[in-house]
Amino acid sequence: MANKAVHLPVLNLGATLRKDKWWVGPATTFVILTGFIVYATFRAFENDYYQVGPYLSPFYSPLIPTSGWGIPLLSPAMLILPGPAGFRLTCYYYRKAYYRAFAMDPPACAVGERNRHRYNGETKLFIFQNLHRFALYVALLFLVILWHDVYKALWFRVPGSDETTFGIGVGTLVLALNTTLLSGYTFSCHSLRHLVGGSVDSYSTAAFGQLRHTLWRGVSRLNQNHMLFAWTSLFAVAGADVYVRLVAMGVIQDVRIL
Repeated sequence: MANKAVHLPVLNLGATLRKDKWWVGPATTFVILTGFIVYATFRAFENDYYQVGPYLSPFYSPLIPTSGWGIPLLSPAMLILPGPAGFRLTCYYYRKAYYRAFAMDPPACAVGERNRHRYNGETKLFIFQNLHRFALYVALLFLVILWHDVYKALWFRVPGSDETTFGIGVGTLVLALNTTLLSGYTFSCHSLRHLVGGSVDSYSTAAFGQLRHTLWRGVSRLNQNHMLFAWTSLFAVAGADVYVRLVAMGVIQDVRIL
């Protein structure tokens, strides 16, 4: 006897048999991501208080002077932020986060979505999400730049001269923590995991097989905490910018540890 097609009932938006507070996760994600977008946009247009002493805000790194370009409202951050933003926007984890929090498609597991439809992959409007592997290359380049900023944050100008001396301030640690978490987020990326070893059928016969297997295992361990790195690095990059801004404004004073 032929199997009969089973038609599942169409659930209205938010309809579910779940008894837990399933909406807390999407709501929290919506608030945090919206807050970050608003703050980052404000900082890009503020175009001030992004550098003090050896510290440079990650929102403005690398610093590209735009004041002489004759373009109103154009700030260095506007040239920088699309790179990191593209990496997060196409991130496999963040797709789930903003699909649920913003598009409610679906809001959560076993919860009714806006419209019943077939999933056809990232096509048409969302085909840009397939560019994540290329956004990874941009993110790796930014890591090099940000680690160079951490190195520069170790050298303080000697008062009354052009010489610099080695030192560590609270700002140095703030920038180092931010870059460390961003490195964890980038190196735990699913695309990087595939790049170093995902396309290999047999490590024993592949070129540089042992090295690639070692790298694949390392990225796989990091990948288990990809969500944690995604959120902590988001707070860290905003926190680093806030710290540099407050020191530049004179609201707080940077403390030299060494």
